[in-house]
Amino acid sequence: MGYIDKEIPRPSDAVLIDTYSQTIADVVDLVGPSVSRIERIDGRPGHGSGFAISPDGLIITNNHVVEDSKAVRIRTANGSVGDGVVLGRDPDTDIALIRANMDVQAWARLGDSKGLRRGHIAVAIGNPLGFDWSVTTGVVSALGRSMRASNGRLIDDVIQTDAALNPGNSGGPLVSSRGEVVGVNTAVIMGAQGIAFAVASNTANFVVSEILRFGQVRRAFIGIAGDTVALPRRVALLAGVVQSATVRIRRVDPGSPAANGGLKEGDFVIAVDKLPVAGVDDLIRHLDASRIGRMVALTVYDVEGNLVTRYIEPVSRPA
Repeated sequence: MGYIDKEIPRPSDAVLIDTYSQTIADVVDLVGPSVSRIERIDGRPGHGSGFAISPDGLIITNNHVVEDSKAVRIRTANGSVGDGVVLGRDPDTDIALIRANMDVQAWARLGDSKGLRRGHIAVAIGNPLGFDWSVTTGVVSALGRSMRASNGRLIDDVIQTDAALNPGNSGGPLVSSRGEVVGVNTAVIMGAQGIAFAVASNTANFVVSEILRFGQVRRAFIGIAGDTVALPRRVALLAGVVQSATVRIRRVDPGSPAANGGLKEGDFVIAVDKLPVAGVDDLIRHLDASRIGRMVALTVYDVEGNLVTRYIEPVSRPA
């Protein structure tokens, strides 16, 4: 096998910079007009960002941007001002959905966040610190992160980016080089530089669908409170699992699916439908909407020292 005895020409740095700049400018031209400033009308004053996803005025933002407000004021990129109503919100993922009572004029497309890779271009558009419609760029730093929502529950599949975010960026879009929204900017680590987070677009898409269908995001409820505790080695060997931690039940609500299924305070919940439970977060993750209304098999090491299977029929978690 031979080789090519000549140098392959490379594009100059100027060409690369111009191409990058053109890509960012195209993304901003495409998605920027869909971005709005969102202000609470009732309740505690506050503002953030949002972006329209449909021509009929559906706008995604963060739950912590709207908080308990039922109505918001919307200012679009072209200066139009109108009101909107909060259709629903999901504190567990920090996503809220607004219906604008005005012509939003432009809307963005939600992309597939599963197609992201580390190093992909990330463009953030929002209204930080009163500097409306600011644009920052960076890359996708990491995928599949987890972070705590304001109510303490774990948000899965979070995107980490180094695109500069500040208070007021919350609820704005994180956009790929293809001009698709791949995340909803949600959090900044105060005191850190170049570390910010966005809820993945696939999660946002799920939340929007649930709110439009049911007015809330349905999650399975069995009626227990529990703690993440160390799993005794002998119990792990007996159950044939490798995790070193699990959930110990500390309260069972009377009349709940858990109580009806025979769960008791002090039981260890080791698995849900054979999926390992290494902590409270795993239990919450496994009890999703797909398990509402159908029997779920919980592998339990009970207070009598027996490894048993309890069959529980979760219900929709109360709002």
